[in-house]
Amino acid sequence: VQLVESGGGLVQTGESLRLSCAASGLNIGGYTMAWARQNPESELKWMSFIYPDNNTAYIDSVKGRFAVSRDNAKNSVYLQMNDLKPEDTAVYYCAARPYGPLIGGEGVPTADYWGQGTQVTVSS
Repeated sequence: VQLVESGGGLVQTGESLRLSCAASGLNIGGYTMAWARQNPESELKWMSFIYPDNNTAYIDSVKGRFAVSRDNAKNSVYLQMNDLKPEDTAVYYCAARPYGPLIGGEGVPTADYWGQGTQVTVSS
């Protein structure tokens, strides 16, 4: 199984980016997919889940700015990030089949599969 993120980069405050996560070796259609992020000042944290029925969940700090989506036919998940802020600067990871903790919960994010991460840098 391989998850490959793309779409990261350097942007200015208020701009947008769209991250992609392409899966191979796993049919994502029946599974929850997730995005997590980590910057040097904080621990790895879940940001967003998208469930097989397309329901979504987000941490409070990105609600209304970020949107997760999936295209099962392309075996891919996306994260549209709008109105980016310097505090969004982090390495963003795609994960498949997360099993803990819930978004906003305590503990180290765990999942069956992880991508290698893509850097997002937001300048002020």
